[in-house]
Amino acid sequence: MRDRSMLRLMVLGVLVLSLVVTLFARLLFIEIISGDFYLNASANNSVREIVRPAVRGLILDQAGRPIVSNHTTLEVTVDRVTLGRAKDKGAAVINRLALLLNVPASQITDRLLTCGTEGAKPPPVCWNGSAYQPVPIANGIDTQTAINIMERGTDFPGVSAQLHANRTYPAPFGVNAAHIVGYLGPVTESQLQAQGSTTEADRLRRTDVVGRSGLEAQYDNALRGKPEVTSLSIDTAGRVTNKIGTNAATPGNYLVSTIDAHLQALVENQLVNAVQRANSQGYPGKSGAVVVIDVKNGNVLAMASYPTYDPSIWVGGVTTKQYEQLKNSEALSSNAIQGTFAPGSTYKVISTAAAAKDKFNLYGQYQCPNEYKAGNQTFRNYESRGYGAISLARALEVSCNTVFYGIADKMWKQGGGLSADRTAPDPIANMAKSFGLGTKTGIDLPGESSGRVASRLFKAENWDAKKDSWCANAVDGYSETRKTNPTLANFYTALDKENCADGFRWREGDALNAAIGQGDTAVTPLQMAMVYSAIANGGTVYQPRVIKGIVGPQGNVLEEFKPVVKSKVATTKAGINFLQASLPGVTVRGSGETPFLGFPLTQIPVASKTGSAQVTGNKVSTSWFASYAPANDPKYAIVMMVAEGGTGSGTSGPSVRKIYEALFGVSGKTVDPTKSVLVGGTPKLDLPKVRPDGTPVAPKGKNSGVS
Repeated sequence: MRDRSMLRLMVLGVLVLSLVVTLFARLLFIEIISGDFYLNASANNSVREIVRPAVRGLILDQAGRPIVSNHTTLEVTVDRVTLGRAKDKGAAVINRLALLLNVPASQITDRLLTCGTEGAKPPPVCWNGSAYQPVPIANGIDTQTAINIMERGTDFPGVSAQLHANRTYPAPFGVNAAHIVGYLGPVTESQLQAQGSTTEADRLRRTDVVGRSGLEAQYDNALRGKPEVTSLSIDTAGRVTNKIGTNAATPGNYLVSTIDAHLQALVENQLVNAVQRANSQGYPGKSGAVVVIDVKNGNVLAMASYPTYDPSIWVGGVTTKQYEQLKNSEALSSNAIQGTFAPGSTYKVISTAAAAKDKFNLYGQYQCPNEYKAGNQTFRNYESRGYGAISLARALEVSCNTVFYGIADKMWKQGGGLSADRTAPDPIANMAKSFGLGTKTGIDLPGESSGRVASRLFKAENWDAKKDSWCANAVDGYSETRKTNPTLANFYTALDKENCADGFRWREGDALNAAIGQGDTAVTPLQMAMVYSAIANGGTVYQPRVIKGIVGPQGNVLEEFKPVVKSKVATTKAGINFLQASLPGVTVRGSGETPFLGFPLTQIPVASKTGSAQVTGNKVSTSWFASYAPANDPKYAIVMMVAEGGTGSGTSGPSVRKIYEALFGVSGKTVDPTKSVLVGGTPKLDLPKVRPDGTPVAPKGKNSGVS
């Protein structure tokens, strides 16, 4: 009996000892090993932040003119903690404030509700910030209203009127640049979750606005600065017990763009003129783009897209109706970097460069009949005109399709013809890729398109991706379409049967279409501008840039961006030399002659190539005019495109001429560089000065752009 009692006592003692050891180990873990973690957690439960955003940095043009700035307005804020102490929870104050601001009291009440709480309306109506931070309820109030609030403090406890910086657009020379500068919008939930280990000063908060497109988005971190953060100590009842401290705000940095505001404004106007010119000629012409490049470094001096929008519409937020209207008008996307279009005959420089590398005789004679037969297909010249036996340079001048059909057909047959696999030689496609087509240019703007290069490889990869769908449609026979349009259903079914069976084949017709920039090839206007820049500078494909430097708000230079070479064109030096010698003839005696009649071409020779690209389903061609000048000492490349705009010469060419006249100071046949839209007559490579008080030093007088 005694042995059993002793055994029980020993077991009990072991259990008690185990519990004591476990508790001690847990205490050691909490106090010593994890002490910092729990201390921080405790601090987070008792500290709240009041955050005031920093003043966002300016965006300057290359000469120092602000194209995006800030405008100080008066803003009314309400401290909910103060209102909550009143017997009526601030109802009387809200009613008086609503009367003063001439708004419904419900509008203020809705704004004061925290997002996610019962009765709160969706953002941006509800308040998405800290419960201890004053809530902004009105912006841009007049001075007298602000004085009334400040003088009647007993009537408006917890209500303040203070200065607030809003984005503004000074528009020197009437410049728009909406697709370049972009706009701001509320931070998204995905952005908040993607921050990871971002430092406290750089951390995004729910009340922040961030760049949504353009430079505002691309360089958001540099522009945003660091906010003022005031830390408050809070007790368990939610009362503020102490102000722990304040970290002062750091203003955002300034972006110095390669864009020249004077040139940009003129380019925007000329694009509108080109679209209107298309309309006056009976073409639909609803959209377009134009790009001006410094061929020596890849800097974008001007870039416009049509249609566009007023960037100031985003200040203070847009309504759902306004946003839908913008989307429906297609004004939000940039045709210059996001739109992809068949390049038409402007692509013939690619085919010529490929012919040079493939050892075609650049100075031989080529037949230019009015049509070219390949198998059971007939391919015709534009307007079915033939020129007989002509040189390759003349073929570029008059844009003879059939000469390039013959070159492409020979390349196709040498590569194995219809029996070749996807790895067979494809000289024109390979040359296009060496010029940078089929990939993003790398411009420092978000949302750029890659475009597409028609090739054996693309055809095979496209078949891999779509064959299942094609085969299924071929079996189904478009049953739904057949109910209303049997003829169309038969056409689609036959097409999908053919694609299902051998849609991977690079046919003779595919090769011929690709040689003149038709078929599956699609490019952005920026890509074509970089192609012609590369021809102009001797074969260097630069990565285009819109920003050349970042300057601190006190004028200190933080970063300067140097030219970046993306690739070298994979043709021969003889091929580049041939193109440089041939393209000026297009403007003198070829398809680009008409818009440049009377232009001083002997002083400023212009190399050019026109394009009228046919689009499936459209009866009207896309108008292209690609060029660079001076042809004997290249400085600028200009490419303009108008969708459904007709001919390159008739629609885009006259506007390209006007841009060159502005760049070189041309009036009639007189050339005066001092009359150039560019200050000093040339692009500025150095960064403009910013004074210690944050004021940029911009040109004065007629070139200031300020009325």
